[in-house]
Amino acid sequence: MRFGIVALFFFLFFIFFSKNKYISLKAFRDASISGLLFHGFYLGGVFFALSKGISATVIALIVSLQPILTSFLAKIYLKEMLTIFQWIGIILGFSGACIILISDLINGLTLIAFFSGIVGLISSSLGIIWQKKIAANLSLSGNNFLQALSASVFHLLLALCFEEFFINFSNEFILAISWQIFAVSLGAFLILMWLISNNKANETSTLFFLVPPISALLAFLILGERFTYIDFLGLSLSCLGVFMVSKINIKI
Repeated sequence: MRFGIVALFFFLFFIFFSKNKYISLKAFRDASISGLLFHGFYLGGVFFALSKGISATVIALIVSLQPILTSFLAKIYLKEMLTIFQWIGIILGFSGACIILISDLINGLTLIAFFSGIVGLISSSLGIIWQKKIAANLSLSGNNFLQALSASVFHLLLALCFEEFFINFSNEFILAISWQIFAVSLGAFLILMWLISNNKANETSTLFFLVPPISALLAFLILGERFTYIDFLGLSLSCLGVFMVSKINIKI
């Protein structure tokens, strides 16, 4: 449902605002693969892991490994090189994320939930590498339309095979699905695709280090949860690490 609605919105953007409306078979295939990696196996793996009992903290820690894996893959497949300062930045960013998450590690973790999280981690890194390779083939709206379309077909097939079709249209459901559609899929992923097309893959991926500390800060501001000095230290290290990777290019 979510990706079907997202695909419709991006299709309208593509039709009305894209200058080049031609989609080759190669572009269709490439964008569909990207959609399966990002929206199918990455998001699917994360949400499935959560449904199997993994805590949000542990899955966030697993996904926080993504910039490190992406940096190695970018060096192999995209020939992107990192300076020693950027590697230090990656270490600092990961350390900051770990500081935020470590207190909730590991409670009731099952093998299938952990494996699903690893699938999400690998898929997100491969998705960034793949998207970087194909970024110039299609407009942002066209690319995101095909990604959402492939993801909607993928999840529909999974639902037909494993799920019972029932939706409780409660206020909470409408609010949650609206956030997933407009803020995450139409907003955050559109920005992510733009960042990938305009920056190095490893520089873009380091932004994921900011997810745990920013989540902790928002939980403090919105939900009234505690934000300790340790949380502030983790946020500071993550911000410093991202800055070092994206802004400092001094070679030794």
